[in-house]
Amino acid sequence: MPTLHEPKLIAGNANLPLAETIARRMSLHRGVDQGLVDARVERFNDGEIFVEVFENVRGEDMFIIQPTSNPANDNLMELLIIADALRRSSAQRITAVIPYFGYARQDRRTKARTPITAKLVANMLTGAGIERVLTMDLHAAQIQGFFDMPVDNLYASPIFALDVKTQFKDRLDEIMVVSPDVGGVARARELAKRIGAPLSIVDKRREKAGEVAEMTVIGDVKDKICLIVDDICDTAGTLCKAAQVLMDNGAKEVHSYITHGVMSGPAVERVTNSVMKSLVLSDTILPTPEVTKAANIRIVPTAPIFTQAILNIWNGTSVSSLFEDKTLTPIYESLYHME
Repeated sequence: MPTLHEPKLIAGNANLPLAETIARRMSLHRGVDQGLVDARVERFNDGEIFVEVFENVRGEDMFIIQPTSNPANDNLMELLIIADALRRSSAQRITAVIPYFGYARQDRRTKARTPITAKLVANMLTGAGIERVLTMDLHAAQIQGFFDMPVDNLYASPIFALDVKTQFKDRLDEIMVVSPDVGGVARARELAKRIGAPLSIVDKRREKAGEVAEMTVIGDVKDKICLIVDDICDTAGTLCKAAQVLMDNGAKEVHSYITHGVMSGPAVERVTNSVMKSLVLSDTILPTPEVTKAANIRIVPTAPIFTQAILNIWNGTSVSSLFEDKTLTPIYESLYHME
């Protein structure tokens, strides 16, 4: 039975191109104009954030599209303030669409007297009036348990699988999926299962945070096309070192598939000068000009899957159905022509 309230999209400044693409695709799916809600998200001279919504949102199903990427604190505050503005304007339900969930790496206490900031952020989102979260590839799946509300965690692996089957369609038997650390094995295994490839692991030993002392390849990668799979690429130091170790162990080529391209500091330069033939990122984080200009970096869109997930949430239908090839492939058929 159709809902009486309408879905409406509003966005902060973190990734406007993604929000606008989602709005265009929703217009296509619904056959009605689905532009972003007219609003202004501005800053006073001292840096305070101010939000004003110019459209009536009373009784509407609101979706705030805002990754909490760099600058993480500003983008998080924008999200919270937009949510507060909508709650005080009598929106029926507020869903935070957070393609990249910042602070997710602080999901546990690694040392004495340290915070669990991911839980703190979850509490802040709840306090702002957000009633549901839609995100992609949480750094740790257990973060969903930090929320006392529904959390839909989409996965990039089905999209990456479509890309791999298109880019390497004549060489799928040569592919080896590689997890860059033991903690990411489940994520890499998911992609390996979807494309029918074996799995290898690069085991790394750290002497201190941010520095990798030694890497060991578990599995035979000789004459293989290695695909490194991970959720976050920050400074790309570990990623580029893992690629070099794989080549030193006889790999034919090394490519990487990363969901969230944080790409801070010297990341782009490192990737450009590395042995990796390609680095594939999703657009959950707005790519910088340096990223878009890099010859060996490609961007795959997430707007199709986010659009369908938003529509499914609004309609009260299954979001997990989007993890199945028969459901996802038609959404991406304009990008990947599967035989």
